[in-house]
Amino acid sequence: MDDQDILARVGELVAEEKALRERSVGQGLAEDERARLAAVEVGLDQCWDLLRQRRARGEFGENPDRAAMRSPREVEGYES
Repeated sequence: MDDQDILARVGELVAEEKALRERSVGQGLAEDERARLAAVEVGLDQCWDLLRQRRARGEFGENPDRAAMRSPREVEGYES
């Protein structure tokens, strides 16, 4: 995936996240919808991480295409 593909995927995930959050107002979400929202949030974190990796590689003269999507466990395990 190149940067444009990643940004397109981010846009799709953001739209889905927004729709799920709007549905949650007032009545909440069903269990499967809560699980999907959690998966969307992880997917967004993975995409942003991949984009940051690609940009850092490019900045330091490395091939951005060698960046790889990290596992949810790795991405969600980052410390602030």
